Amino acid sequence: MDNGVPNRAEALALLKEYNQNDSLIKHALAVEAVMRYFAEQFGEPDVEKWGIIGLVHDLDYEMYPEEHCQKVREILTDRQWPEEYIHAIVSHGWGICSDVEPVEKMEKVLYAIDELTGLITAAVLVRPDKSIKELTVKSVKKKWKQKGFAAGANRDVIAAGAERLGMDLDELIAGTIEGMQKVAGEIGLAGE
Repeated sequence: MDNGVPNRAEALALLKEYNQNDSLIKHALAVEAVMRYFAEQFGEPDVEKWGIIGLVHDLDYEMYPEEHCQKVREILTDRQWPEEYIHAIVSHGWGICSDVEPVEKMEKVLYAIDELTGLITAAVLVRPDKSIKELTVKSVKKKWKQKGFAAGANRDVIAAGAERLGMDLDELIAGTIEGMQKVAGEIGLAGE
């Protein structure tokens, strides 16, 4: 860590230390890419920080599912990660498994897009081409309305996240798709 700030290689190694499940790692990479995308869109000076927070947001999920968003604080505190990073990561589970409210723009984005990346991934995987390249907002909204589709993706959290950001849901979906498209190959959504 440079000046107490983790770099991407360290964050990825830490993620893989606690997570072996391929789907969880792909989800982490998707969230990282979307966080970077929105950081760039908002003109944030530290895109790397946004990406790293997205990358490790579910660090504790595979090994400690019952302590999700709690155990991560302990792990990252022990490794002397900055409190700002830890707070942002813990806040993504607000109202679900954490009482830490997302207040900073970076935290609000993470809160909004975490569940959305899962819904978008599911929407891509049922497409004949299995590619995110041509995925439209309209297609995602159609799947959104099917309550049984990707039922684990909490639409209330996504909608609340968009509202917290002052963004239209379509705009949030479009940006999330665009961010995920940048890493389509890494997350298994480049098509067959």
